[in-house]
Amino acid sequence: MKNIILEKRKAKKLTQEELANLVGVTRQTILAIENDKYDPTLKLAMTLAKFLGTTVDELFTLE
Repeated sequence: MKNIILEKRKAKKLTQEELANLVGVTRQTILAIENDKYDPTLKLAMTLAKFLGTTVDELFTLE
């Protein structure tokens, strides 16, 4: 699964640490998701989309 979390996070001027704190995970989790090493749970995906001002469908694509 591919994602645009890095782009959305930078557009919001958030660090990985700041985003991690907002959604309740570690910075390493955000790093792994951004690098396509970890697929988040649906709950985490929805939370990320909320804080990044987008939808889950826009944030993640299957490839």
